Amino acid sequence: MGSGNGVYAVGSFDLDAKWLIDPKHLFVGPKIGEGAHAKVYEGKYKNQNVAVKIVNRGETPEEIARREARFAREVAMLSRVQHKNLVKFIGACKEPVMVIVTELLLGGTLRKYLFSMRPRCLDMPVAVGFALDIARATECLHSHGIIHRDLKPENLILTADHKTVKLADFGLAREESLTEMMTAETGTYRWMAPELYSTVTLRHGEKKHYNHKVDAYSFAIVLWELIHNKLPFEGMSNLQAAYAAAFKNVRPSAEDLPEDLALIVTSCWKEDPNDRPNFSQIIQMLMHYLSTIAPSKPAIPQRIFRSDNAVLPPESPGTSSLMATHNESGETPKADMEEKPKGFFFCFNMCC
Repeated sequence: MGSGNGVYAVGSFDLDAKWLIDPKHLFVGPKIGEGAHAKVYEGKYKNQNVAVKIVNRGETPEEIARREARFAREVAMLSRVQHKNLVKFIGACKEPVMVIVTELLLGGTLRKYLFSMRPRCLDMPVAVGFALDIARATECLHSHGIIHRDLKPENLILTADHKTVKLADFGLAREESLTEMMTAETGTYRWMAPELYSTVTLRHGEKKHYNHKVDAYSFAIVLWELIHNKLPFEGMSNLQAAYAAAFKNVRPSAEDLPEDLALIVTSCWKEDPNDRPNFSQIIQMLMHYLSTIAPSKPAIPQRIFRSDNAVLPPESPGTSSLMATHNESGETPKADMEEKPKGFFFCFNMCC
């Protein structure tokens, strides 16, 4: 895996040695999230509290190849793009399993935070401030030729003080190329741009052209959600929402929005991608609108969504104490107490 020049091969790309984590120093704690192909845990790496994403490799050769390629893309992009509104990348390894380690953000997902506030809405300056965080993160990606392709509240994480939003999960991100044909129907249907569909039903895995403007559409839906604290296309399933947006040009209502804000939202979700603004323009429009409504320091909602998962203390003995099983009497089985495996390998076996 290593080479004399300090560059390590991970899948189909080279990973600089400074990003290669040592599994012996990685400890995994409680699970904090789960997707279709990966689980995320709170953990510790060299006394630093981290988020540990463990990717399921799959079973068939085709599935394994596809997930390894996706893992390789995500690590390559995370390792080269840094911004205060992007989740900070710490490192990765491919063996014994595919793992991505990032900073741990204790504010929870934007989805969970908004849900905890219902039926109340965010104060407008706060909603627009969060939108600015998201726009700045996406602008940074686009400036590096990267399309995120999966902007949605589940992939937006809050800091512990709930003052900042950071964009996470580069699993579907791709480098933009004028000649590249990319997989259609990528992302989550309710937030997906209409051009990801053709005028006929797409076959699974069919390729078609699109560009970074797909993120502008998804951003508009997220912004609408930030303002209203309602699920967009309420009453529709994910597929129904995508079909309505793609084939009937249906959008959530912007009638009750202030004129300047309505212009931002509706311009971002226009049917023709060429008519949508880029993120530099979106940021300028948001900043202008914020200046017309915000006091010098926007008030942050009082309700704080606290993480139910304890952060591992510096003196933590490791996963064996966190993941120990208990019998019906509540006692730790003797066999578990006698075994003292250390490091990531034990963690992974117990977690997964």
